[in-house]
Amino acid sequence: MSKPIVRFAPSPTGHIHIGNTRVALLNALFARREGGTFVLRLDDTDLARSKREYAESIEADLRWLGIPPDVIVRQSERFDLYDEAAERLKALGRLYPCYETPEELEFRRKRQLARGLPPTYDRAALKLSDEERQKLESEGRRPHWRFRLDHTNVAWNDLVRGECHVDCGSLSDPVLVREDGTYLYTLPSVVDDIDLRITHVIRGEDHVTNTAVQIQIFEALGAHAPTFAHHSLLITASGEGLSKRLGHLSVRGLREAGLEPQAVASLAVLVGSAEAVRPIADLNELAKLIEFSHISRAPAKFDESELEHLNARLIHEMPYEAVRERLAELDADAGEAFWNAIRGNLTKVRDGAEWAKVVRGPVTPVIEDKDFVETAAGLLPPAPWDATTWKAWTEAVKGATGVKGKALFMPLRLALTGLGHGPELGALLPLIGPERARARLSGQAA
Repeated sequence: MSKPIVRFAPSPTGHIHIGNTRVALLNALFARREGGTFVLRLDDTDLARSKREYAESIEADLRWLGIPPDVIVRQSERFDLYDEAAERLKALGRLYPCYETPEELEFRRKRQLARGLPPTYDRAALKLSDEERQKLESEGRRPHWRFRLDHTNVAWNDLVRGECHVDCGSLSDPVLVREDGTYLYTLPSVVDDIDLRITHVIRGEDHVTNTAVQIQIFEALGAHAPTFAHHSLLITASGEGLSKRLGHLSVRGLREAGLEPQAVASLAVLVGSAEAVRPIADLNELAKLIEFSHISRAPAKFDESELEHLNARLIHEMPYEAVRERLAELDADAGEAFWNAIRGNLTKVRDGAEWAKVVRGPVTPVIEDKDFVETAAGLLPPAPWDATTWKAWTEAVKGATGVKGKALFMPLRLALTGLGHGPELGALLPLIGPERARARLSGQAA
């Protein structure tokens, strides 16, 4: 197989959500695994709704996910290509002008439905004479342009869905050019795929019917269609479809919530596949797990609670060097021993700042049994402290007081950290150190 060229083609009209991210990751990681090229194609032909800040946000999201594009193109800079293709299709008789208003089309649609007929376009515009067209234009009507489909069965072998076919006789001739001369999605997409030599189109299954139309346009323009893979769509845990407009699970929001890009990528790629969903820290390893034929055709639920769980599992295995700079930005870099002590209790890296404050102080101790804590303070071993100090100390306290188990450990935890939960004190106590520990055990904020 030649090296693949794939594309992710969002419209910069909002922040991309996790469903868009699934498309981007499947494309980018497939290209990475096969030594291919990942193209970001910004579908910004809707000049009124497309915004530069959204385009910049999309690029930032892809960088955060670890899949920066190899090539970036903007459809708004490629209108000459689309104009040329439209003229070729007109010359071939495959793109024809239509003059119906939306109201007239809706009336015809309702009439066909009332007669029990499919509400497809009846190709009335093909029957117009030159004089009739001129009369309509003299009345101020401007044409929209439809692609004349061959009423044949279009088939392709889909990498996810297997053998697919669509009877194009059951479809309306699609509008490719609006009355104002602007293009709908279909024609620019095909023209770009030809020009950029896209080998694989990997996208959501909501585009399956579009594929038959696009294959006919590829062929009309004298090009071979790429290989298609239509994967299942992501839905929310409650079963809703994802919406960029409504901001469902935007990548920007997930990033700002402190989630790890590897956790987002692992869930987006593995959910709804034959692979067990688990955290994969290395995107190259995640790429090896992509098998299009193993992706379920049923919608896959993206559960935020599962994402939190994956995030925590990733952090529990993260080495200090992977987070050192981020801890420093949080003013929470207390060294490798500190990270190893706290990481097993974290859900997000930024939560480490709380434990840095516990170690450094000041902490307001919680003293439930003053006499017990004073006895424990008097039994603190001399410095230096190490990983064995906690066990030796608590054994001494147990021997002196007869208290054991939770009744022994919880009062000490509350006094030393001010909290009733947290990392193992065997690792935390040496970091707190003798001076702060004695002060807290005596009830002082330290």
